[in-house]
Parts: sequence; structure tokens; C-alpha cells
Amino acid sequence: MPARTAIDDATLRAYRETEYCVHGDAPLILKIDQSSAPLAALHARLRVASSAFITAANPFSQPCDAARNDARQQALADELARLGFAAIPGTGQHPDNGWPGEPSFLVPGISLDAASALGTKHGQNAIVWSGADAVPRLILLR
Repeated sequence: MPARTAIDDATLRAYRETEYCVHGDAPLILKIDQSSAPLAALHARLRVASSAFITAANPFSQPCDAARNDARQQALADELARLGFAAIPGTGQHPDNGWPGEPSFLVPGISLDAASALGTKHGQNAIVWSGADAVPRLILLR
């Protein structure tokens, strides 16, 4: 039985189809429920057991202008730094639905609870979290 959520089916489908692109010195693409050897290697290199892909852009999937999204992302970046996380920039981009890519961060070493709290605080419907198995999972927040 599917989880009960306030998020509509089309949005959920889009989240599951999105490519979560991690930039940095070893770029990689995360896909929901697909094991990622590059992510496992990154976890091993950084000696962490988990990570999350988080954005502050377009709260509750309502489009914002670029300036507002930039300010929201900066607030998230500042908070991650205050919490001691070294975030890696990324972009969440659906391959073909026309929704603009959303600036995001991969946050190595963050727990599921901490990542969920950040996503909720920054007005997100969901986050992508990966545990020791390096399988990105869609975590619904509403």
C-alpha cells in the first residue's frame, strides 16, 4: 500500500524520474531506487555511511524566480556550513518535463533525521537520502 502523502501523483512521478546530478571533482548522477557505485565510492572516500540530496529551491514545488531561489539556496548553504557539513553542489533535473533544474546539495555524512528536518525547514516536499547501501531513496516529508 502506498504511503499517504499530500503530494500529488504527477509530482511524485516527476521526483522518481528526476536525475539528481552531483557536481564537484567526481560528478555523478543519482536515480531513485538505483544502486550507485560512484556514490558508494564517494561514501567510502569520505568515510561516511550516508548522504542526502537537498534543495531549498521552489518550496513545495511552487516555482520561484531565480533571485528568490538563489537566496533560499544561500540560506541552506549557510545553515549546512554552520552545522559542519561540507556540501557538494548539484542540480536536480527531470530529463524531459521542462521543469528547470533546481540547484541542490549532496550532503555527505548527514543522518536521515537531520536531512529530513532540513528539508522540512526549507519547505520541501521530499529529499533524497542514501544509506550505507548507496541506494538513493525518495523520502517524503508531507
